[in-house]
Amino acid sequence: MTRFSFNQATANRWPIPDLVAGCVAAGVTRVGLWREQVADFGLEKTAALVKDAGLEVTSLCRGGFFQTPTWYEENSRAIAEAHTLGAPVLVLVSGGLPPGSRDVDAARRHVGEAIGRLVPATVEAGVQLAIEPLHPMFASDRCVVSTLGQALDLAAPYPAEAVGVVVDTYHVWWDDTVWAQIGRAGRERRIACFQAADWITPLPEGVLLGRGLPGAGCVELRRFREAVDAAGYTGPVEVEVFHADLWARPGAEILADTIAAYEAHVA
Repeated sequence: MTRFSFNQATANRWPIPDLVAGCVAAGVTRVGLWREQVADFGLEKTAALVKDAGLEVTSLCRGGFFQTPTWYEENSRAIAEAHTLGAPVLVLVSGGLPPGSRDVDAARRHVGEAIGRLVPATVEAGVQLAIEPLHPMFASDRCVVSTLGQALDLAAPYPAEAVGVVVDTYHVWWDDTVWAQIGRAGRERRIACFQAADWITPLPEGVLLGRGLPGAGCVELRRFREAVDAAGYTGPVEVEVFHADLWARPGAEILADTIAAYEAHVA
């Protein structure tokens, strides 16, 4: 449990005060937070509550969506929010194709250039940007970065302390190059965040909500954890699950089952 981090998305209907109290009661010392819920409760209030409870914020999700007209202003705010919360990592979901475009190569180039514009601000804030590749089924509308190799290529021009990558098992488990890319990410010191969730079949109608708790699906989760460890990553292991049936349950039950699944299938 020393590395376990409970990502807020796993119990996304749990109000922040209850989330914090529930983690403290369960002996959980790390949490990953989401900007929308933080904004609803209040940035400064959340930062104070988490700090007073002795919790470590392992990541803030999310920045990115670089195809939008206000991407620079929005990501600048996200970097500042991460700094206020004490989150060392801001997860970036790149965004999909611009309206009317079919040029995925140009969209990826723009992502790399946009990240470069954010590097000075993120270095000043002491926050590492973390490029998260998403499963290719999300490429058109949510994320043109689909593989860990693509994410590493986009990060390569920038200092590792400023730009890293996310290894999210739900999104990269299918890629036969992922093991070599995890090794590469380790050599380049770019693993900023490791997130564990399972792939369940059949997917629900809303594919975004197709994640399962560890052990519920087909992903070799412990193999992934061992691979990032072997690559030199010693940081938190976040469990981040989106599923409507899970969200409908009480937060404390979700947390207890998440801890049990983590211990059985990831740790």
